[in-house]
Amino acid sequence: MSFITETKKKLYLVVVNYFKFFANISLKRWHPRIFVITGSAGKTTMLNLVESQLGGKAHYSHNANSAYGIAFDILGMRGITGSKLKWLALFFLAPIRAFNYRHTEDFYIVECDGERPHEAEYIAKWLKPEVTMWVSLGRSHAVFYEKDVAAGRFKDIDEAIAHEFFTLPENTRKLVLIDGDNETMVKMCDSLKAKVVAVCRESLKKYQVEPQKAIFTFEKFKYQFKEPMPRDVVVQLMMLGELMDYLGLPIKSDLSNFKTPPARNNFLRGKNGIQIIDSSYNAHIISMTTVLEMFRDMKAEHKWMVIGDIIDQGQLEGEEHKKLAKLLANVDAERIIMVGRRTKQYTYPLLKNKKKVESFDKPQRALAYLEENLTGKETVLFKGSQYLEWIIEKLLEDPADKIKLARQDEAHRRRRASWGLE
Repeated sequence: MSFITETKKKLYLVVVNYFKFFANISLKRWHPRIFVITGSAGKTTMLNLVESQLGGKAHYSHNANSAYGIAFDILGMRGITGSKLKWLALFFLAPIRAFNYRHTEDFYIVECDGERPHEAEYIAKWLKPEVTMWVSLGRSHAVFYEKDVAAGRFKDIDEAIAHEFFTLPENTRKLVLIDGDNETMVKMCDSLKAKVVAVCRESLKKYQVEPQKAIFTFEKFKYQFKEPMPRDVVVQLMMLGELMDYLGLPIKSDLSNFKTPPARNNFLRGKNGIQIIDSSYNAHIISMTTVLEMFRDMKAEHKWMVIGDIIDQGQLEGEEHKKLAKLLANVDAERIIMVGRRTKQYTYPLLKNKKKVESFDKPQRALAYLEENLTGKETVLFKGSQYLEWIIEKLLEDPADKIKLARQDEAHRRRRASWGLE
């Protein structure tokens, strides 16, 4: 590890400990019941599902899933979204907020990411949650764990990521909810002191999905959404049921007013009648698998897919993009449009003789192809990186709907502009 990298790491810890110190003062004055949601994918959906049930009884860490973000959230401060000079103001404001501000809700529902090695562990030992919902496990942000594997701390990337997420159940006091179909989760949580409940997909009796609807039927409940949702959301729905049982509260099965976070399978109307399914928030093999399975099952004609690169995979990127080719081959889509150098290098060669596939290195060229070839009768799924939200924006029937897209803050607008995406 270089001197600069080591210095940045130490500085990060010093600064986050500063904000944690003052956040703790406010947190102890608040004293909520803390429930944590973690995993490689599906965390935000789980957070919003819990919000659909608890409503104003809880405060939710929307857009704050890091150690910094959670500390700011507890203090009621916004993080760094603009000028870095704001750091100075936050340093002075934190002590004041610690003694003069606190949330008042009974519950604190926290989304915890595992992007940085040891960050989930840091949050786990800090918050010591009453309940943890571990919704998924996969190779998200794999590139950041390569150094730990190279140093011999873990045998491979999968073990390193699993260990990071496991620190949350390991520090949970009462209840841990896990995906019972994931053998690694089940094995790791076998000897925890907290009660462990494993939910299994076989409890789902029927699944229906359309561009503007999804229905999940269980033995006792039927959940209906007004937008498409992947079949794998069954895991979150079952965890939701277990959580409400734990709290002794009735569950609301009508989710027609459920607020889907931006770019997580949102339905949008495009020009000339195009139906857009926006799942462009992020992508790795877990989320790709669940969304592509949803699109395969969806009742719609003339299916098209726009697929961006899977990023943050480091040395695994070739392997993961070859897996992506197999997933795409199993979806009955009329056309597949790929955007990015990784899909061009690893995925496109495996599909070009099997499917109607186009590959572009830049979003501008993909947009030009779509504008030239779409007739208005298509349902188009967008999934992956490479600023696909910019392409979607140009295809919207109502330009005002761009507020429903991902990455609409000033920082991301500047980054898109640097790509020539105005």
